[in-house]
Amino acid sequence: MPPHTGWARSPRRPRRAGPTAPCAAWPGARDAAPPRGIAWPVVHFVIMGCGRVGATLAQSLENHGHSVAVIDQNPDAFRRLDADFGGKKVTGLGFDRDTLAQAGIDDAYGFAAVSDGDNSNILAARVVRETYGVGTVVARIYDPHRAEIYQRLGIPTVATVRWTSDQVLRRLLPMGATSEYHDASGQIVLAEVDVHPGWVGRPVRALEHATGARVAYLTRYGDGILPVGDSVVQEDDTVHMLARTDELAEVERTLTSAPQESA
Repeated sequence: MPPHTGWARSPRRPRRAGPTAPCAAWPGARDAAPPRGIAWPVVHFVIMGCGRVGATLAQSLENHGHSVAVIDQNPDAFRRLDADFGGKKVTGLGFDRDTLAQAGIDDAYGFAAVSDGDNSNILAARVVRETYGVGTVVARIYDPHRAEIYQRLGIPTVATVRWTSDQVLRRLLPMGATSEYHDASGQIVLAEVDVHPGWVGRPVRALEHATGARVAYLTRYGDGILPVGDSVVQEDDTVHMLARTDELAEVERTLTSAPQESA
């Protein structure tokens, strides 16, 4: 796989049927209406590192109605969380199995390793993915050269220069669409849209035919690609669509579902 220092999403494993309301085991989950588009179930996330990014990410996930557990070696780090944070705070190492068990890793939908140590983040990401089978894993890497090496090994990483808590949130939450640009009238939107694995290997024109929208460009291994007539969607591509604003929800519903045979 060619190296890059952007984002990569691990293949998701089949998950146990999750609750559709905050579960008793994780009382920190709050009732919250999801954004317009696809409604997602309440799921559990584990975050390693309670620095600025980790604390912001934890609060954002909880505000979306999900349950969250935060791991940090330093108990004082939890002071960065809001006073009303209802998630679980676990003091320990993010790659320690007992610590992960306390954080509810067995029921986790996603895991983010955002501590200030590259080695710890990579080790934790590998343990969580390979031992516990969590499919949605993101790791923060400060050294972009090391990030390229780990990316070759299939470990999803991001270099710090591209890092924001919003980007992590975008890749942890279940599939949907994120708007990137609106025209002056507000009628046209450029949006990054997740696609169901069933679309991989299909021509770009099939996505356009199924949705009535346009594929503006693809991001592949960190590079932007303008599609041509025979362009095909590849695994790990990020698809950016141009659509009418009032039709975006339908576009994302179509692309996050398996394609129909006619597509």
